[in-house]
Amino acid sequence: MIRVEGLGLSIHGHDILHDVSAEIPKSGITALIGPNGAGKSSLLHCIAGLSRPSTGRAEVDGLDIARAGDLDRARTLAILTQSQAVSSRLRVADLVAFGRWPHHQGRITPEDREIIDEALRCFGLQDLRDRYLDTLSGGQRQRAFVAMTHAQATGWLLLDEPLNALDPRHAHDLMSRLHAMSRPGPEARAVVIVVHDLNAAAAWADRVIAMKDGRITAAGPRDAVLTESTLTDLFDTPFGVTAQSGRLFIFTTDRTDAH
Repeated sequence: MIRVEGLGLSIHGHDILHDVSAEIPKSGITALIGPNGAGKSSLLHCIAGLSRPSTGRAEVDGLDIARAGDLDRARTLAILTQSQAVSSRLRVADLVAFGRWPHHQGRITPEDREIIDEALRCFGLQDLRDRYLDTLSGGQRQRAFVAMTHAQATGWLLLDEPLNALDPRHAHDLMSRLHAMSRPGPEARAVVIVVHDLNAAAAWADRVIAMKDGRITAAGPRDAVLTESTLTDLFDTPFGVTAQSGRLFIFTTDRTDAH
């Protein structure tokens, strides 16, 4: 379980997070939603240990992230941030292999190679393993980065806006793969994802945490959070929500249609 208690974050005198508390069970997909500047990425970075909170604490499976060493964190959770500073002349298989570093630390084993191959298979990258990153489409490249986090073989995957710049087909493909790996089973991973596409959250998330102005405004099962009133208040924009064939569909409405 991820447990966040009284978390606050200030950067250069600006308060980014305010007394944030939450619990995220180690199962399924949890989506962080909210307007730009809500603090979603900052919260994810505090949970991963990339940012040190000013107040409060974050624990992942009982590990105090701020006090933990780099290896302990890397063996507990894997995070994919929005900016990836790697050489475009890197091959896909080599990128995915980076995910094994916390385990082999330069002495790669046959088990590591098996896990790398499994990550390539899981994200449909077998035929691309020898391609350079700069020859891939945006969707293929994003799958490769997520495969790298998968190869890290942690119980948690933290993904910061992985759908950015993806077309609908590639976004659907990536979310369907994440959904499949987050289902119950011996190899299940818990996924925490920052996402702007509300319909992606409605289609794939099990739980939703809504944030605004550095605070959590709502949290719970998907259907309980993705309501017209909650979304309208969250984004200061009127929303409609409808259900068809067991799925939620979210859309903006005119002010005159919101009541």
